[in-house]
Amino acid sequence: MQQVVDVAAAIIERPDGTFLISQRPTGKIYEGYWEFPGGKVEPGEPTSGALARELREELGIDVELAYPWITSFYVYEHAVVKLHFYRVIRWRGDPSSKEEQILSWQSRWNLSVGPMLPANVAILKALHLPLRLGITNAWQVGIGPAITSVRRALARGLRLVQIREANLNPTLRSEFAAQVTEAVRGVHGIVLVNSDVRLAMSLGAGLHLPSRELMATSVRPDVEWCSASCHNSAELNKASDLGLDFVLLGPIERTPSHADVAGIGWNNFEDLVRDYSLPVFALGGMHSADLDGARRRGAHGIAMLRGAWDQ
Repeated sequence: MQQVVDVAAAIIERPDGTFLISQRPTGKIYEGYWEFPGGKVEPGEPTSGALARELREELGIDVELAYPWITSFYVYEHAVVKLHFYRVIRWRGDPSSKEEQILSWQSRWNLSVGPMLPANVAILKALHLPLRLGITNAWQVGIGPAITSVRRALARGLRLVQIREANLNPTLRSEFAAQVTEAVRGVHGIVLVNSDVRLAMSLGAGLHLPSRELMATSVRPDVEWCSASCHNSAELNKASDLGLDFVLLGPIERTPSHADVAGIGWNNFEDLVRDYSLPVFALGGMHSADLDGARRRGAHGIAMLRGAWDQ
């Protein structure tokens, strides 16, 4: 059995969205490859402690705020690497090379260096995901008001939208979805259609799978972005096995739209997402003010229905 090596890895992000990567120096395995900064976790050392230590040793910075993010396994010839990724958004000091590595600030939209270390490649797509997801509710408020709310939210910076309108008749749903898709693409955002794979593919949109469809699916749908709703570890594992891009987990709290479903609570949420391999959006009673708390518990971000469209 191969040794499992725990590694703390940092996505060091500036306010403009660029992130820092480093090139492995001559003489090291995979020399010349680019990677996210970090290093091995010492026996008995918390991963957050290893992250702080490695960034101080490698870059000369002190971490002030780092959110636990996703955990990725990669099998090399010499070992199985378990990478604990953190998103570091606040630090003291200016990153500088302390171990002869070359540093480069890169944009998630246009990576200009390479090759990336194999264990890091899958992370790049996840970095394109915004932190807030809005779920449409035209079936409750009407198509006109819902379109207006979507456009206002996009103007405020929302860039990830799920169209969930199973209660509309197919013609109205298609018309509404086409308008929302056009609006989201106009700001270079990401849009997914809930459940209706034919509609999603006709619009060139992504697809969101409700949990019942997730568990009945054997092959990842052929769309650029695919997500799923999850409520327990079995569903989370199925989404990971299918190679989906992200999941929604909840409800955290009991909500008006699912008044008969008890919330899982933040403690259970944190337990479920610990060491999970996909970005997770916390769902159920979320508002923008919940984002920081959700990220501290391991969420990528928050998914909102009413909260997304509030002024």
